[in-house]
Amino acid sequence: MKIFNTLTRSKDEFKPITEGEVKIYACGPTVYNYIHIGNARPLCVFDVLRRYFEWRGFKVNFVQNFTDIDDKLINKANAEGITVPEVAERFIGEFWTDAKGLNVREATVHPRATENIEQIQNIISSLIDNGYAYESKGDVYYRAKKFEGYGKLSHQPLEDLEAGASERLNVDTLKEDQMDFCLWKSAKEGEPYWESPWGKGRPGWHIECSAMAGRYLGKTIDIHCGGLDLIFPHHENEIAQSEAANGCEFAHYWMHNGFINVDNHKMSKSLNNFFTVRDVAEKFGYEPIRYFLISSQYRSPINYSVDIIEQAKNSLERLYTCRDNIDFALKNAAEGGEIPAFIEERKQEFIAAMEDDLNTADALAAVFVLVRDINTAIANGAGKATLEACADIFDQLTGVLGLVYNRKTEALDSEIEALIEERTNARKSKDFKRADEIRDQLKEMGIVLEDTPQGVKWSRI
Repeated sequence: MKIFNTLTRSKDEFKPITEGEVKIYACGPTVYNYIHIGNARPLCVFDVLRRYFEWRGFKVNFVQNFTDIDDKLINKANAEGITVPEVAERFIGEFWTDAKGLNVREATVHPRATENIEQIQNIISSLIDNGYAYESKGDVYYRAKKFEGYGKLSHQPLEDLEAGASERLNVDTLKEDQMDFCLWKSAKEGEPYWESPWGKGRPGWHIECSAMAGRYLGKTIDIHCGGLDLIFPHHENEIAQSEAANGCEFAHYWMHNGFINVDNHKMSKSLNNFFTVRDVAEKFGYEPIRYFLISSQYRSPINYSVDIIEQAKNSLERLYTCRDNIDFALKNAAEGGEIPAFIEERKQEFIAAMEDDLNTADALAAVFVLVRDINTAIANGAGKATLEACADIFDQLTGVLGLVYNRKTEALDSEIEALIEERTNARKSKDFKRADEIRDQLKEMGIVLEDTPQGVKWSRI
């Protein structure tokens, strides 16, 4: 498998640290509000990555954190007159409503920053001891310039980063250098805090992920992933503090998904084009959102619009229709049949796409060629063994992508079943007048019939 590694800016062959195992850390949400569709893209993309590795036989240890202490949570709590933990619990719950709606599987572990204060303080202490960090009036800062290679992930020269730091309006006089970043913040009046060797305070954002990745995955991990906006400063700082503390490479591969635009404009509250997942799901459902988010190669920018989400709904309808056609054909299929060659061909096309830097767009294309092949096989009277093989590969490939997860097998009541059987018998005896009467009667009951070579197929209006 080839992965585009942000660190090397090239497609690198994936080689796990431990044969047959993959350790992945994905940056999770800061839980102070509902997630927006930009947040949802890495959720769905890296859920697919995890599913693919597992489908290929890897044991995956997938860690995704919750940032549950942050200025945003504190501001939200103060505005609503509640505590920070109450804000966190509320929006972790809302996160799960959306994540489950999007068919995102739970990570192996979902650590919270507030549950890892001891680990955070231990890393900070080691950084102070080896000269990479210093205390200043209750705050602790990291000496960015001391870390050799600072900027290697964002591929920005140190002088460019330094120039950017000097242009910031709020100059922090507690720092030795404006490039330095905060590891521990001294507590302000009324803020949550923890006791520490440097006084009462709370962790900075960047150090949280270093502590949680180290605790649950070890000093070096296979893949670290997140949105493009996290490359600098968040992931850059994670590398600096983790490698300085541990003396080894932090992550071998860095994967970053592209941005989402709305009607070809950057999504922002000021432009009034800022959509939460909940907003979109209430209008279109969750599954079209997931389909939209994985329908392009993950590194490419994608554009959200009503037309595009409608196209996603139509594409999903084709998948659902195919799967329903298989089930229907199986009810009346003759025994026998063989596994057609196209099943292995489409599987290999799917694998080739996914092995090429998780190209879900080409993987979906392989699935739709499979749909065409299956529909042709059904029209040609495929036998039971053929149809069972088609159902199996269809479920495997759509399962890797996390699609077709809202299937409901709807039973008909006995009266409707009896009418359908009566109509079938009427057609056999050439009593077409009675057959048409029953068809009209069923239509009034909300049942539409379709006569196919495999038998009568029904659907609700």
